Amino acid sequence: MNQINRIHSIDIVRGMAMVLMALDHVRDYFHAAAHSGDPLDLQTTTPALFFTRWVTHFCAPVFVFLSGTSIYLQSLRKDRKELGSFVLKRGLWLILMEWSLIAFAWTFNPFFNVLPFQVIWAIGISMVVLGLMLLAGLSWRWILMIGLTVVAGHNLLDIPESAAGFQAGFWWDLLHHGVFKPYEFLPEHYIVMVYPFPIWTAVMCLGFAAGKFFGPEITPDQRKNLLIRTGLGLIVFFILLRFANLYGDPKPWTTQKDFFYTLLSFINTNKYPPSLLFLCMILGPAMLLLAWVEKFQNRFTGIMTTFGRTAFFYYILHLYLIHTLSTLAFFARGHVLSDAWKFGEQFPFLFLIPGEGSSLGIVYLVWMAVVALLYPLCLRYDRYKTTHREQWWLSYL
Repeated sequence: MNQINRIHSIDIVRGMAMVLMALDHVRDYFHAAAHSGDPLDLQTTTPALFFTRWVTHFCAPVFVFLSGTSIYLQSLRKDRKELGSFVLKRGLWLILMEWSLIAFAWTFNPFFNVLPFQVIWAIGISMVVLGLMLLAGLSWRWILMIGLTVVAGHNLLDIPESAAGFQAGFWWDLLHHGVFKPYEFLPEHYIVMVYPFPIWTAVMCLGFAAGKFFGPEITPDQRKNLLIRTGLGLIVFFILLRFANLYGDPKPWTTQKDFFYTLLSFINTNKYPPSLLFLCMILGPAMLLLAWVEKFQNRFTGIMTTFGRTAFFYYILHLYLIHTLSTLAFFARGHVLSDAWKFGEQFPFLFLIPGEGSSLGIVYLVWMAVVALLYPLCLRYDRYKTTHREQWWLSYL
């Protein structure tokens, strides 16, 4: 029963991350200022817009971290060679999905002029690396140390980046920078670097290491105490190091026009790539949430569990649904098909024009509709998975 509850709590938090992820992507496709301004720019944003974007920072780190935790839980019933091989193959499969099915969902471009290196790529390549670590026989302690070293030390690369005249190339962007920069690899075909992988691999390694909290040798009370102490420790560490403005994020906080906006500056840490402070700011509260939700089993947690258990299935469907709804809105505004291609020459997402869109209130309404439409599909898929465990291909979805 304890093992079931532990996995239940992980699925709840993963499901909450998936639901928040849909909010960010609905904003991308529906909000009028989504591609003509930065929602975190304190000179132009509003508190509502700022927090709409900021709260979705919770998604990617938690998604990647809990992927590592799930791999650790699999290690309790599989030998290292079997698990390493499976994780390696699943990582390669996710990368293939990122550059095919998911790339098309983002762009609706049948010519695949843009290949994104986004969160599924980051999870996929991190699984490849972690799978190789497992096949090489690296111990839990070594995986923990690698994760801690990269997370704590990768912001040292901010120092050469800050030098006057520094220009990040492809390999630098792949390993550290990641600022949505396009790289042409074939005529009129581009890679768009969003998620440099070493730091995300380190987050997955830390998630793997944190899987020990959920092992059978840890009682529920011990686990709760470990999660609370770790979460509070990360939050205190974030506050102290962020206040010092010495290290851990390339963007120092600054005094603003009032206390509230100064607070916004304080919590506005760097996601691309995720800084040390960004990760502490997100994973600290995530640990507290994992400790808190384990005791709850109600309608809400049941829904979140369903989304958490069908995360990749949900991820693919939510992109296609959001982009399809955005396309319908595109034609409802009076556009014709040729408009999509005309603007698509400068903008990678077809049927979406920067500066056009709806208010933030409409974004929230569409978000709730998307989640409501996806729930019965995810519930049916989850039931299918549960009753067809013998089908090997389900483990890749």
